[in-house]
Amino acid sequence: MPRPNIDDYPIYFDRYISQVPDDDLEQAIKNQSQILPDFLYSISEEKSLYAYAEGKWSLREVLQHLIDAERIFNYRALCIARKETVSLPGFDENTYAANSNGNARTWKSLVDEFMHVRAATDDLYLSFTEEMLWQKGLSNNNVATPLSFGFITVGHCYHHKKVIEERYLQ
Repeated sequence: MPRPNIDDYPIYFDRYISQVPDDDLEQAIKNQSQILPDFLYSISEEKSLYAYAEGKWSLREVLQHLIDAERIFNYRALCIARKETVSLPGFDENTYAANSNGNARTWKSLVDEFMHVRAATDDLYLSFTEEMLWQKGLSNNNVATPLSFGFITVGHCYHHKKVIEERYLQ
Protein backbone atom coordinates (compact mmCIF):
# COMPACT_ATOMS: atom_id res chain seq x y z
CA MET A 1 0.00 0.00 0.00
CA PRO A 2 2.21 2.86 -1.25
CA ARG A 3 1.68 6.60 -0.71
CA PRO A 4 -1.26 8.21 -2.50
CA ASN A 5 -0.74 10.49 -5.48
CA ILE A 6 -0.98 14.23 -4.74
CA ASP A 7 -3.99 14.50 -7.09
CA ASP A 8 -5.87 11.77 -5.15
CA TYR A 9 -6.77 13.95 -2.17
CA PRO A 10 -7.52 17.60 -1.33
CA ILE A 11 -4.27 19.54 -1.05
CA TYR A 12 -5.31 20.68 2.45
CA PHE A 13 -4.62 17.14 3.69
CA ASP A 14 -1.01 17.18 2.51
CA ARG A 15 -0.16 18.80 5.86
CA TYR A 16 -1.08 15.45 7.45
CA ILE A 17 0.15 13.03 4.80
CA SER A 18 3.57 14.72 4.76
CA GLN A 19 3.99 13.85 8.47
CA VAL A 20 3.79 10.10 7.82
CA PRO A 21 7.37 8.78 7.76
CA ASP A 22 6.46 5.44 6.18
CA ASP A 23 5.84 4.92 2.47
CA ASP A 24 3.62 1.89 3.04
CA LEU A 25 0.20 2.37 4.68
CA GLU A 26 0.09 -1.01 6.39
CA GLN A 27 3.50 -0.35 7.96
CA ALA A 28 2.52 3.23 8.87
CA ILE A 29 -0.56 2.07 10.77
CA LYS A 30 1.40 -0.70 12.48
CA ASN A 31 4.29 1.56 13.50
CA GLN A 32 2.04 4.28 14.86
CA SER A 33 -0.18 1.81 16.68
CA GLN A 34 2.88 0.47 18.53
CA ILE A 35 3.87 3.86 19.97
CA LEU A 36 0.46 5.28 20.82
CA PRO A 37 -0.62 3.12 23.80
CA ASP A 38 2.41 3.97 25.97
CA PHE A 39 2.21 7.63 24.97
CA LEU A 40 -1.51 8.00 25.66
CA TYR A 41 -1.69 5.85 28.80
CA SER A 42 1.21 7.84 30.32
CA ILE A 43 -1.00 10.94 30.56
CA SER A 44 -2.74 11.20 33.94
CA GLU A 45 -6.48 11.68 34.47
CA GLU A 46 -5.73 15.06 36.05
CA LYS A 47 -3.50 16.22 33.18
CA SER A 48 -6.09 15.06 30.62
CA LEU A 49 -8.40 17.92 31.65
CA TYR A 50 -5.68 20.50 30.83
CA ALA A 51 -6.09 22.99 27.99
CA TYR A 52 -3.01 25.09 27.20
CA ALA A 53 -5.00 28.30 26.61
CA GLU A 54 -8.49 29.62 27.05
CA GLY A 55 -10.75 28.45 24.25
CA LYS A 56 -8.48 25.52 23.38
CA TRP A 57 -9.55 21.92 23.71
CA SER A 58 -8.60 19.89 26.75
CA LEU A 59 -6.54 16.76 26.15
CA ARG A 60 -9.75 14.74 26.54
CA GLU A 61 -11.38 16.80 23.80
CA VAL A 62 -8.33 16.37 21.57
CA LEU A 63 -8.48 12.60 21.97
CA GLN A 64 -12.24 12.58 21.37
CA HIS A 65 -11.53 14.58 18.21
CA LEU A 66 -9.01 11.97 17.09
CA ILE A 67 -11.58 9.23 17.67
CA ASP A 68 -14.29 11.13 15.76
CA ALA A 69 -11.99 12.04 12.87
CA GLU A 70 -10.62 8.51 12.52
CA ARG A 71 -14.15 7.14 12.34
CA ILE A 72 -15.14 9.74 9.75
CA PHE A 73 -12.04 9.13 7.64
CA ASN A 74 -12.71 5.38 7.82
CA TYR A 75 -16.33 5.88 6.78
CA ARG A 76 -15.21 7.94 3.80
CA ALA A 77 -12.65 5.29 2.82
CA LEU A 78 -15.24 2.53 3.10
CA CYS A 79 -17.83 4.41 1.04
CA ILE A 80 -15.37 5.21 -1.72
CA ALA A 81 -13.98 1.65 -1.74
CA ARG A 82 -17.55 0.42 -2.23
CA LYS A 83 -17.94 2.85 -5.16
CA GLU A 84 -20.30 5.35 -3.56
CA THR A 85 -21.20 7.93 -6.21
CA VAL A 86 -22.38 10.87 -4.08
CA SER A 87 -20.01 13.36 -2.49
CA LEU A 88 -19.53 12.52 1.18
CA PRO A 89 -20.13 15.39 3.62
CA GLY A 90 -17.46 17.35 5.42
CA PHE A 91 -17.59 17.94 9.17
CA ASP A 92 -16.94 20.86 11.48
CA GLU A 93 -14.49 19.59 14.08
CA ASN A 94 -15.28 22.46 16.46
CA THR A 95 -19.00 21.65 16.46
CA TYR A 96 -18.20 17.98 17.02
CA ALA A 97 -15.85 18.82 19.91
CA ALA A 98 -18.37 21.16 21.53
CA ASN A 99 -20.94 18.36 21.44
CA SER A 100 -18.68 15.41 22.27
CA ASN A 101 -18.99 15.32 26.05
CA GLY A 102 -15.30 14.40 26.06
CA ASN A 103 -14.52 16.15 29.35
CA ALA A 104 -17.19 14.10 31.16
CA ARG A 105 -15.41 10.86 30.29
CA THR A 106 -12.33 9.39 31.91
CA TRP A 107 -9.02 9.57 30.10
CA LYS A 108 -8.67 5.80 30.32
CA SER A 109 -12.07 5.26 28.65
CA LEU A 110 -11.08 7.58 25.81
CA VAL A 111 -7.70 5.90 25.31
CA ASP A 112 -9.34 2.46 25.38
CA GLU A 113 -11.89 3.58 22.78
CA PHE A 114 -9.21 5.11 20.59
CA MET A 115 -7.22 1.87 20.63
CA HIS A 116 -10.37 -0.08 19.65
CA VAL A 117 -11.04 2.33 16.79
CA ARG A 118 -7.41 2.04 15.68
CA ALA A 119 -7.64 -1.77 15.65
CA ALA A 120 -10.76 -1.44 13.47
CA THR A 121 -8.85 0.96 11.20
CA ASP A 122 -6.12 -1.63 10.74
CA ASP A 123 -8.70 -4.33 9.95
CA LEU A 124 -10.52 -2.07 7.49
CA TYR A 125 -7.42 -1.26 5.46
CA LEU A 126 -6.23 -4.87 5.48
CA SER A 127 -9.61 -5.82 3.99
CA PHE A 128 -9.24 -3.54 0.97
CA THR A 129 -7.91 -4.86 -2.32
CA GLU A 130 -5.42 -2.83 -4.31
CA GLU A 131 -8.25 -1.76 -6.63
CA MET A 132 -10.36 -0.60 -3.69
CA LEU A 133 -7.50 1.47 -2.26
CA TRP A 134 -7.09 3.37 -5.53
CA GLN A 135 -10.83 3.81 -6.18
CA LYS A 136 -11.61 7.51 -6.67
CA GLY A 137 -14.62 9.13 -5.10
CA LEU A 138 -15.78 12.48 -3.77
CA SER A 139 -15.50 13.77 -0.23
CA ASN A 140 -16.71 17.28 0.48
CA ASN A 141 -16.77 17.72 -3.33
CA ASN A 142 -13.07 16.84 -3.65
CA VAL A 143 -11.50 13.78 -5.25
CA ALA A 144 -10.12 11.31 -2.72
CA THR A 145 -9.17 7.64 -2.47
CA PRO A 146 -9.35 5.17 0.42
CA LEU A 147 -5.55 5.04 0.33
CA SER A 148 -5.36 8.79 0.84
CA PHE A 149 -7.73 8.57 3.81
CA GLY A 150 -5.50 5.92 5.37
CA PHE A 151 -2.49 8.22 5.17
CA ILE A 152 -4.60 11.20 6.29
CA THR A 153 -5.69 9.22 9.36
CA VAL A 154 -2.12 8.38 10.37
CA GLY A 155 -0.81 11.87 9.60
CA HIS A 156 -3.66 13.55 11.47
CA CYS A 157 -2.75 11.51 14.53
CA TYR A 158 0.95 12.42 14.22
CA HIS A 159 -0.07 16.08 13.91
CA HIS A 160 -2.05 16.01 17.14
CA LYS A 161 0.59 13.93 18.96
CA LYS A 162 3.10 16.66 18.17
CA VAL A 163 0.69 19.37 19.38
CA ILE A 164 0.14 17.42 22.60
CA GLU A 165 3.89 17.05 23.16
CA GLU A 166 4.64 20.71 22.44
CA ARG A 167 1.66 22.48 24.03
CA TYR A 168 0.14 20.18 26.63
CA LEU A 169 3.02 18.24 28.12
CA GLN A 170 5.61 20.99 28.52
